[in-house]
Amino acid sequence: MELIGRRWAGAILYALTDGPLHFAEIKESVPGMSDRLLSHRLKELEEAGLVKREVHSRNRIRVSYELTRKGHSLEPVIGGLRDWARAWHRA
Repeated sequence: MELIGRRWAGAILYALTDGPLHFAEIKESVPGMSDRLLSHRLKELEEAGLVKREVHSRNRIRVSYELTRKGHSLEPVIGGLRDWARAWHRA
């Protein structure tokens, strides 16, 4: 709970619910977050087994991030929080 409650962690997990993203795509989905903090959070989420990091080496090296099975198990919780925020944001 402590990890998921950390600043930006939930937003990163939410961004990854639609599928794998590259670092820049995550950063675009979570505006206002520094590169350094995003790297740190991704590393924490990876160490917790919620996010998988994959290195693609074609013409240039690209790294993508995606939810693991354990990370996907949080989708109902993330969706519930999203629905709650939408309901109360309008109120």
